[in-house]
Amino acid sequence: MLGERLKRARLMAGLSLRAMGERMELSQTAIQKFERGILTPGSRDLLKLAKATGVKTEYFFRTSDVSLHGVEFRKKASLGKEAQEILVSMLTEQVERRAELVSFFPTLPGASFTLPADLPERIRTPEDLEAAAEAMRRAWDLGQDPILDMVDALEQGGIWVFLLPEDAQGRMNGLCARADGVPVVAVAETWPGDRQRFTLAHELGHLVLEGRLDPGLGLDQEKACHRFAGAFILPRAALARELGTARRWVEWRELAALKVQFGLSMAACIFRARNLEIISEETSSRLWVQFSQLGWRKEEPVSIPKEQAHAFEQLVFHALAEDLIGEAKAAELLGMSLVAFLAFRTPKVLDANPSHQ
Repeated sequence: MLGERLKRARLMAGLSLRAMGERMELSQTAIQKFERGILTPGSRDLLKLAKATGVKTEYFFRTSDVSLHGVEFRKKASLGKEAQEILVSMLTEQVERRAELVSFFPTLPGASFTLPADLPERIRTPEDLEAAAEAMRRAWDLGQDPILDMVDALEQGGIWVFLLPEDAQGRMNGLCARADGVPVVAVAETWPGDRQRFTLAHELGHLVLEGRLDPGLGLDQEKACHRFAGAFILPRAALARELGTARRWVEWRELAALKVQFGLSMAACIFRARNLEIISEETSSRLWVQFSQLGWRKEEPVSIPKEQAHAFEQLVFHALAEDLIGEAKAAELLGMSLVAFLAFRTPKVLDANPSHQ
């Protein structure tokens, strides 16, 4: 257990065995033996390990032990094994803290993820994908309105969502797994808001469509999840309400307004309009030519705010308010020093008569 934590801390810090040994003035072999459990580091070595990797010594003795199962990356082929190990280590550490926090509650806070009863048993047609997205919206009482906070929607539905630092080359598109039966989804914290939202909806699609996709559909799982994600973020009825059911052309500012309203990229809105036959293939092609000429395939002219993962922090203060944990444990869970946490917790007095400059 200790050895696994040592390795995870090293990976999260982005250190090789050799670099770790150099920081600690130990051999690479000694570090490797620590991680394999052949040798047990003494208290002085543990202090050096904590300093070298940027974690608190408490991390090495945390009692909760969580394993991620069924880890699946949505990635580019160039995302190597080492980069994957680093991302899994980062995610495992966050999941572990979440699981430890949840363990302090007498009853499990929040909902458990369940599939709606009216979900199609088999996904045989594109219409079934639309129906699956609509079924999830009904189950979560989302109606046809824009989803203002995608992270919150998934969290309320029983899915743990985490934001990870992006790997240096931006090769990870998404990551999903299960931790003791709880679905876990991660996206990069640095991505544009529309990319984060689409990836979260895409990962939800994997959970919903698992074991239901008929090979005869002619879509692989990734493309099917793309279609599901678009339908979940921007439902058919909502798009028809905004654009109408048949258009000869769509102005770019209409697409920009849809992006701002629903949090779906302008490009994805074009795909939605074409999939639902609101625009023709010819119109779609003309729009893509326009986007290419303007450089909008790489960067669109409007952006939306990034998603925020706030459920964990809220749970920490919930547990603190109910005396389930103390300030020291709250600080540890949030990765703060006790002094920093106390300052963070202390209410700020607002100036009732601010001066006007």
